[in-house]
Amino acid sequence: MRWKGSGQAPILTVTLNPALDLSTTADEVRPELKLRCDKPAADPGGGGINVSRAIGHMGGQSTAMVALGGATGTRIAEMLKSDGLSVIRLTAPGETRQSLAVTDRATGQQYRFVMPGPEWHKTHVADMTQAIAEGASPGGWVVVSGSNPPGVPAGFEQMLTVRLKNSGAQLLVDTSGEALRVLAGSSTPVDVLRMDSHEAEELAGRALPRREDSAGFAAGLVRDGAARSVIVARGADGSVIAGPDGAWHAAAAKVRVVSAVGAGDSFVAGFVLAMARGWPAPEALALGAAAASAAVMTPATDLCRAEDVTRFYAERAVTRL
Repeated sequence: MRWKGSGQAPILTVTLNPALDLSTTADEVRPELKLRCDKPAADPGGGGINVSRAIGHMGGQSTAMVALGGATGTRIAEMLKSDGLSVIRLTAPGETRQSLAVTDRATGQQYRFVMPGPEWHKTHVADMTQAIAEGASPGGWVVVSGSNPPGVPAGFEQMLTVRLKNSGAQLLVDTSGEALRVLAGSSTPVDVLRMDSHEAEELAGRALPRREDSAGFAAGLVRDGAARSVIVARGADGSVIAGPDGAWHAAAAKVRVVSAVGAGDSFVAGFVLAMARGWPAPEALALGAAAASAAVMTPATDLCRAEDVTRFYAERAVTRL
C-alpha cells in the first residue's frame, strides 16, 4: 500500500492551549547557577499545531484551528503563516504561553518546562465549541490534541462529541490528566482515544507490561463505551489499537532517540492522515508508528521527515493480537 497520495477527507486540528516552544542547550544543567545557553530555537507548539505541521511534512492537508492571544500569539500566527499552514485563528482570553526545553550537553538529558496558559471562562468555552462545530466538515476528522487551558472543563471533549454528531465528522482525542479520566469513564464515545502506556496504567490501576495487556485494557474501554477505538502508545515497543477491526500492534523502528518532543503528535498525524485517506486501522497504526519513529530522530521540535516516514512504513511490522 502506498502511503503518499492526494485524496483525503478534510482534517481540522484544534489547539486550545498553544505555546511558543523555545529549545536550547547548556553544557550542564545544575541548580543555583546561571546556565549559559545556546541561542534558542523558536517553534509554534501545541498538540494540534504539531499534528498539522507533521501532516504537512507527509504531504497531507489540514486546517489548524488555534486559540491565540497577546504578542506571543501574534508571533505564533506569523510563524504558522510562514510555514504555509491553513489557519483558523480564535481569540484566547489572555497571553499565549511559552515553554522551554533545555538539553544538558554533558548527559544528553532534556529538561522541559511547560507553563499553564491563560484562564478560560464559560463564554470562551461555548464560543470555542461553536467554532469547532462550524469548522468541522462532513465526513472529515477533528483532532483535539494537547492539554486543555485552565478553566476548560474536563468534560469538554464529551460536549464536543455531542456537538459533532450532526456534522458527520469523526473525533480523535489525544489528551491527559483529568480530561482523559473523564473520557475513559464516559458512555458518550469519541471515535478514537489515544493515550500513552503510563496513562493507561494509571487508568487501569495496574501494570500493563505486555502488548496483549495494553490491548486488553484498550478493548475494555471500547466495550465500556468510552471510544470506538482506543490506542495505547508503548514507546519503543510501538503502539496497539483495539476497535472494530480487532486488536493490533505496530512496531516502532529501532532508532537512536535524539528528542522525544513531538513523537506523539507525529503519530497522531500519521494515523489520522491514513484514516482520512480511507486506510484500514492496522495500516493507519503502522503509518503513525513510522511517523513517531521518524520524529524521535530529529532535534528539538523538528517533528518527522517524509523520507524517514517512507522508509519506516516500508519496513512496517503489524501484528494481530
